[in-house]
Amino acid sequence: MKNFINIADIDKKDLRKIIDHAKLQKVKRSKLDKSATDPNAPLIDKTLIMIFEKASTRTRLSFELAMNQLGGKVLVLNTKESHYGSGDESVHDTANILSQYGDIVMMRTSKHKHFLEFSKNLDIPIINGLTNLSHPCQIMSDIMTFEELKGPIKNKKIAWLGDCNNIVYSLIEAAVKFNFQLSIACPKKLRPDQKIINWAKNHKAKILITNNPNEAATSADCVMTDKWVSMGDI
Repeated sequence: MKNFINIADIDKKDLRKIIDHAKLQKVKRSKLDKSATDPNAPLIDKTLIMIFEKASTRTRLSFELAMNQLGGKVLVLNTKESHYGSGDESVHDTANILSQYGDIVMMRTSKHKHFLEFSKNLDIPIINGLTNLSHPCQIMSDIMTFEELKGPIKNKKIAWLGDCNNIVYSLIEAAVKFNFQLSIACPKKLRPDQKIINWAKNHKAKILITNNPNEAATSADCVMTDKWVSMGDI
């Protein structure tokens, strides 16, 4: 696994390793201060470059603190203060420069196509911090939280109430990889794109899509939702 872009792209065994390692890491750090570096400092002498085309609070804090805890360094690239594929500098040029200065990139952007284009020009790994079609880190953290509170998510029922945004797309992919039931309640005009529905069906996903929130939430082990207006819709 070089990049972490979509949950659908990652082998289910690797996804499980990520969750289990995160749980173990949390236990190991339970007696350390939040700003303390891990004793083994696994990412010492490594640099994470973060690019925020969309504003962020929790994502930036989480990545920056985690990198510091693991012994690494963080550089934040402000797109308004750099060429970043604008003017005479192409996306390829910017990606080439980042590949020489950093060891890994985390990007948060509104356009998934732009993220994919940028990733193809990098010689170093990239992590998806958010796009309009995918929010894999959010869903991985949600699965970890669920399992900490209610045990293994396999065969459990998760209900989503609200419009189908990037979180829902990653939830659908996760339902396939982690083998849980997913019930989505949303208006007909805001259903998931047919492509991802077909992908889920081809992978024998246990997914219900309805416009009835009561039907979706009945017997659910967890009910999820989002703010009234999804990011980027205003």
